[in-house]
Amino acid sequence: MKYKGSCHCGKVAYEVEGEIKSALACNCSMCQRKGSLLWFVPREQLQLLTPDENAGTYLFNKHLIAHRFCKICGLQPYAEATDPKGNKVAAVNIRCIEDIDLEAIEVKHFDGRAI
Repeated sequence: MKYKGSCHCGKVAYEVEGEIKSALACNCSMCQRKGSLLWFVPREQLQLLTPDENAGTYLFNKHLIAHRFCKICGLQPYAEATDPKGNKVAAVNIRCIEDIDLEAIEVKHFDGRAI
């Protein structure tokens, strides 16, 4: 299935293809504050519909995840990283996807504070 998502103002927008079976709620210092629910997909399944330069990048801790945010409204619709096997992945904030039933998606909890 193909989904569309964006930040609040629409300056950072994307399409992402796949099946949302579950989302991850992380309690690290960043994710807890954002309140995002993350769906991990291979990076090639995420296609930007707006110029890449519309999104800023925030790195923290070990600088392994590029948290992408809108320079206008500040919302963080996705992040980019490389998994331990060297594959590029996107962590899509499903709260930014249009027309989905968030209550129907299983949420798994991850202890990001332990890392």
